[in-house]
Amino acid sequence: MASAARPSNAALLARLREGTAKFELLEDSEPAPAPAPSWPRLHCFARIAPSLRGGWSAALNKVEHYGVQRVTGDGRCMFRALAKGMAKNKGIPLTPREEVQDADDLRMAVKEIICDSETERQKYEEAVIAITVEQSLKRYCQRIRRPDFWGGESELLVLSRLCRQPIIIYIPEREYHGRGNGFIPIAEYGLEFAKNSKNWKKKAPPNKEAQMQVGISLAP
Repeated sequence: MASAARPSNAALLARLREGTAKFELLEDSEPAPAPAPSWPRLHCFARIAPSLRGGWSAALNKVEHYGVQRVTGDGRCMFRALAKGMAKNKGIPLTPREEVQDADDLRMAVKEIICDSETERQKYEEAVIAITVEQSLKRYCQRIRRPDFWGGESELLVLSRLCRQPIIIYIPEREYHGRGNGFIPIAEYGLEFAKNSKNWKKKAPPNKEAQMQVGISLAP
């Protein structure tokens, strides 16, 4: 039987935009070989970084090595990965219940910005465009209220800015080159909030209310 063809980079990014990629958390410590999932079950991996050492390149030729921490696949896996990553950067352990609550708080923070406030929504035009390419805003606002809502590019665009947090999305090197145990970046969000960015400034979140809505400690 012939092996499945590798998806194009456009297909990988499309799955990210659609929210159909599975998210897991990359960690700097304890690097480990990654399994090679089959193409139909594409994995994406998020690294939630307090800083982006050396910056980021879209050339898809920079291989990095990390361990992988599994995230429960209950529909909120992307939000779980974000919550766990940001808490880990602050050295704050999360109980399973706290992880679920923080993940849901992140999802609802996006809902409040995109669905509940026209003034706030105008600040996230790129995210709104990404949403409305595939569905009406009304339909999106109905779906995001559900705890099994799958997050994707639109939510990453909002949360990276709301939390002032750089987020990088990776795929296993094997899924791109057909070999190797590293990870390759395919998308980044909030790079301007990286400490080594010339635009970075040490600031608090936009307001205390937003910090409470998110319900997690943000990376420095």
